[in-house]
Amino acid sequence: MEIFADTSDIDEIQKLWDGGLIQGVTTNPSIIAKQYGTTNNWHNVIKEICHIVNGPISAEVTSTEVGEMVQEGRELSEIHERVVVKLPCTPDGVHACKVLTTYMDIRVNMTLCFSVAQAVLASNAGAAFISPFIGRMDDVYHSGVNLVEQIQNAYLNDMNKAPKILAASIRSVEHLNQVAQYADIATCPPKIIWKVFEHNLTVSGLKQFSEDWKKANG
Repeated sequence: MEIFADTSDIDEIQKLWDGGLIQGVTTNPSIIAKQYGTTNNWHNVIKEICHIVNGPISAEVTSTEVGEMVQEGRELSEIHERVVVKLPCTPDGVHACKVLTTYMDIRVNMTLCFSVAQAVLASNAGAAFISPFIGRMDDVYHSGVNLVEQIQNAYLNDMNKAPKILAASIRSVEHLNQVAQYADIATCPPKIIWKVFEHNLTVSGLKQFSEDWKKANG
């Protein structure tokens, strides 16, 4: 399973990429506004991320109507060849996905996926990625991890055209551990990625190794 960073923090992205910890990035105008206090020149932020990360960079449209989504998606794709246009799992979103993938050869990530049926429709429209939301499913007392597993099972029927499953709304290391069995990719905030290394046995084991080495060498 690949790991993507769900952030627009350039410094964090640089650190994670240099350390070999991520293979791509997901972001949206809300994340960029929260990081920089504005969405002015947010296309430049996407461009800067593309210059750091040699992998897919999901950039989300702000429109909700099919024609506007197609236009905005085309503009986002022109920022850099690594940009993947992120669209919502709505009728207009699926329609825009069909147009962008079929007639413009633009890769699409269908986001806000909360059911297997939505994932199937996204696949039929030509999406390259599908993003089921783990944490938000858990919020309404349904297992987000189970949803990822069910989508994987549905896609087994036609692996040739199936989108990559990009598990989103990852809120804990345990979420990451669980979706690794079923997802192609998991995207999560940098703090979750760093927390992976805070396992008690890793920390205590390293401490023990260091103490043993010091004793052995006086």
